[in-house]
Amino acid sequence: MSEAATAPAVRATIGDSEFDRDTALTRRAPGVYDIDLSAGWTIISAVNGGYLLAVLGRALADALPHADPFTISAHYLTASQPGPAVVRTDTVRTGRTLSTGQASLFQYDDEGREVERIRVLASYGDLDALPDDVRTTARPPAIPPLEHCFGPEDGPAPVDGSSAIADRLMLKLDPSTLGWALGKPSGKGEMRAWFGLADGRDHDPLSLLLAVDALPPTAFELGLKGWVPTVELTVHVRCRPAPGPLRVSITTRNLAGGFLEEDAEVWDSADRLVAQSRQLARVRLG
Repeated sequence: MSEAATAPAVRATIGDSEFDRDTALTRRAPGVYDIDLSAGWTIISAVNGGYLLAVLGRALADALPHADPFTISAHYLTASQPGPAVVRTDTVRTGRTLSTGQASLFQYDDEGREVERIRVLASYGDLDALPDDVRTTARPPAIPPLEHCFGPEDGPAPVDGSSAIADRLMLKLDPSTLGWALGKPSGKGEMRAWFGLADGRDHDPLSLLLAVDALPPTAFELGLKGWVPTVELTVHVRCRPAPGPLRVSITTRNLAGGFLEEDAEVWDSADRLVAQSRQLARVRLG
């Protein structure tokens, strides 16, 4: 399947796409926002952590004097569910080139008590004001051409653990990291894929927050099954991505005590490293 064959007939634009609509918040008061978390971004029954991070990232972009996330660290306290939520933000510090804020997302339990789901601390700036000087030893991941990779729609049946979020993504996995889907995991903690939004929307800093947490967990290639909930996730946005699909590479080097780390790199169509992340996640053993 060619890249042209996977592209929608009419491409959505930044600001007018399903991702933008589903991360849009209504400002109730200064620093307080309401949102209805969409069921379209769930994995099994829980809302995806990258989507949640984009929601809080959008709230902070509105609350702070700078618009672009440079670094954002999130602690996932309880699993979020589709439905109404409240985001509260606080400005910690503002400066000429960076501003720092914190935000929390709350929902209500069955008894009507407010429950904090996720808390973030972030620094924002202006990506377009950064210097062009780049000195790096990092290299783009070696992923086969998009038409030689595979997504959920390429299998004879839905991939085990697939969910509503899969319908909103253009996700094509490197065949060398697909052993888990065939019952033959490689034993390597690696996952690589081409990544985009299904409606063709190009990427911006907020969609990068989704990209780092949208691939199947590396635990699958380690031979483990089931949900791998994120405990903590830190994302560094390095530059504004060029139009076109992203390449995402995720690796795990250490699983111990029922927890693993995942290090992600996100590369754009201009071969630039546009985002990096590390998360700690819990796994089920045995």
